[in-house]
Amino acid sequence: MNSLFDSIRKIGFRRGPDRILGGIAGGLAQMTGINVWVMRLIVLASFLLPVLGIGAYLVAWILTPWQDNSIPLQQVFGGRSLE
Repeated sequence: MNSLFDSIRKIGFRRGPDRILGGIAGGLAQMTGINVWVMRLIVLASFLLPVLGIGAYLVAWILTPWQDNSIPLQQVFGGRSLE
């Protein structure tokens, strides 16, 4: 399972330091170069899609590394391998 977390870190996407809730919109804004408020509106608009918007946000929140490379799901498991 640690290899999964390592491969997620290699993608290079991090939660943005300019965050209100989970930092996903801030990270997307930083990665794409779009204004953070515009990205927040896009993320909020995605919540109008049944299940997909909120579900995708929750999955991203669980699997996206913070600026210090820590991943919430990995912290739940204590950072140890599940194999």
